[in-house]
Amino acid sequence: MTGFDGKKILIWGYGREGKSTEEFLKRNATPSVIDIYEGDRAGIDESSYDLIFKSPGIRMDEDDPKFTSQTEVFLQAHRDKVIGITGTKGKSTTSMLMHHVLSECTDRPVLLLGNIGKPCLDHYDEITEDTIVVYEMSCHQLAHTDVSPHVAVFLNLFEEHLDYYDTVDRYFAAKAHIAQNQTAGDRFYVGSNVPHIDTKASVTVIEEGIEYGYDLRIPGAHNRYNAEFVYRIATEVYGCDGDEVRRSLSEAKGLPHRLEYVGNKNGVTFYDDSISTIPEAAIGALGSIPDACTVLLGGMDRGIDYTKLTDYIMQHPEYNYICMYASGKRIYDTDVISTLENTYYEDDLEAAVKKAIEITQKGAVILSPASASYDHFKNFEERGDCFKKLVMIP
Repeated sequence: MTGFDGKKILIWGYGREGKSTEEFLKRNATPSVIDIYEGDRAGIDESSYDLIFKSPGIRMDEDDPKFTSQTEVFLQAHRDKVIGITGTKGKSTTSMLMHHVLSECTDRPVLLLGNIGKPCLDHYDEITEDTIVVYEMSCHQLAHTDVSPHVAVFLNLFEEHLDYYDTVDRYFAAKAHIAQNQTAGDRFYVGSNVPHIDTKASVTVIEEGIEYGYDLRIPGAHNRYNAEFVYRIATEVYGCDGDEVRRSLSEAKGLPHRLEYVGNKNGVTFYDDSISTIPEAAIGALGSIPDACTVLLGGMDRGIDYTKLTDYIMQHPEYNYICMYASGKRIYDTDVISTLENTYYEDDLEAAVKKAIEITQKGAVILSPASASYDHFKNFEERGDCFKKLVMIP
């Protein structure tokens, strides 16, 4: 790979993706230098390097041609084969459904990469002329890219990641890269609540708030909305038979920590929706489980607006709301929330689960925090696993 041969390269960030980048360079190129760095940008002597691979989670506000990423390198080589999927919520489930359907309804190799799968450069050498790449793209992966995928999906936009981007406008600007650099002949499938993006692609708008008639194993109107994107792309772009796509969608299983059924204990069912990090997700979870009774809310407080959720709590007294951690305290202390008979505050997840078991005699208990997990857990997966252990303890 001559583009990296003889170059002085720095890998900034040495997590899973950083280690993958190092292996990729050793496997595919002969740089003169490969250095690793994990500190602040102030500690980098940028003049010493021809190229710097930045890991997605590291904040850098401006674009700089010296900095690149796995996503950028992969798209530069393979963008014609990529279905890129982003959105504030639903991108992992949609990516899973897309991969499942195209694997069953085409005779082409289909890879699932990006935020949901393995680092993309781990599979760089596997791409053939017929390969379809389903690539879940986070805002961090998209933030500094100047290449867009052949098929772009932008499901929805809600307030999120304000601890990183400060404003919704900056957050949207990062995600908008999924379509801004598309060319004539590309396809852009976008949810109706996403602001306009200038693109040369053919644009298809999918309306939110419509009941799409898909028979899915995974619950929720929002997942039937996600399925509409899959159906349209599979049939319109890849020529799949509509009946086969519907059958495949109906057989797909859900992902862990996304309204995942945990079990039944003493007549009460438990669901793990730890992926929920915004108010809309928690509200959607309550609407997705027919016998929902109690929801656990709260986690890391990133300063997002919880008005929609607090309004919902006051308008829906049929549920119990157990708040926890920093954002839960802010929700609980809002207006009259703390005075309601069906709202509670507990310090942590263990105490919240104990309270949920105490007050829920029948129906379902859902962990759907509407908050990030990072102040008390490594990630949402660890939070969900902790919930599962707590609810099923004899």
